[in-house]
Amino acid sequence: APTAAAAAGAAAGATTTSAAGDKQQSSADSRYTFDEKALDDFRKSKPWQNDPKYFKKVAVSPAAIMKMMMHCHSGVEKGIKQGGNPIEVMGLILGRPDPSTPRTLIVSDVHPLPVEGFETRVIADDQDVINHMISLGESMEHTRKETFMGWYHSHPFDVGLHSHAYLSQTDISTQLQWQIAEDPNGNPFLAIVVDPLRSLAKNVPDLQAFRVYPPDYNSPIMNECPDGNVVPDETSRLEKWGSCWSRYYALEVEYYMSSSARNVIGCLTQNFLWMRTLGSTPMLETENRERWAERVSGVAEKVKALDVGGDGTNA
Repeated sequence: APTAAAAAGAAAGATTTSAAGDKQQSSADSRYTFDEKALDDFRKSKPWQNDPKYFKKVAVSPAAIMKMMMHCHSGVEKGIKQGGNPIEVMGLILGRPDPSTPRTLIVSDVHPLPVEGFETRVIADDQDVINHMISLGESMEHTRKETFMGWYHSHPFDVGLHSHAYLSQTDISTQLQWQIAEDPNGNPFLAIVVDPLRSLAKNVPDLQAFRVYPPDYNSPIMNECPDGNVVPDETSRLEKWGSCWSRYYALEVEYYMSSSARNVIGCLTQNFLWMRTLGSTPMLETENRERWAERVSGVAEKVKALDVGGDGTNA
């Protein structure tokens, strides 16, 4: 619940009152509609086929981010409840490329899959899972105008110095297969990795969006990491981005919310403070930290006052 509330807060973003803010909100509203002909023409042109790093940004809806976080956290809870380690989970991403901002991919919704795994090995190769994906895809064709254009999964490892939102060797292979199958057909495919334990610890969604390079592509910049930074130290690269750090790149992630939803969230936040209640950790607040010792001393004095016998027995 806390991170789900934080996800809603991330989507709500800062309140904007300037002309630039109005323009930004108008852009967010436009994410919910699209020109079907323009999108069809854009899919046919396939500019991403000529540029391995064509896409730069991913815009994620409130529904998508909250459903992803809740699904990934359910894997953590299920694994721990069974007395073991947190379980990796997987789902499909619903969305589209955006002709109006052509280097941005829109994530409008997600759908969890009955896939579980451990240690960077989430693979959807079970026949029941494949049948589930096929039936889900057929259902979407009749109810939604967007298509499945990506997949997400979790890396619920220990909380460390770096996020575990990276692509493993298995992930690279899976994503490359999807891109080879879908990109030429006008459906650029996306991978999102969520670090649920770090999200819980930091109380903000910790995720990254990626696309992989074609097998014959090598970055012209030596030691360039997926985020575009050049890191000479190999150990640092491996710790943060995994052993396949040179085979994929990260896209900037942003969140969008309609003006109507933003107004509702604003009213709830102002009038009922529900997001602050769900999304806060009281002991991390400055006032509570500063007064902790005082409160402990107060409780100790009250307990001492009850010990009127002086010999450890209560009156």
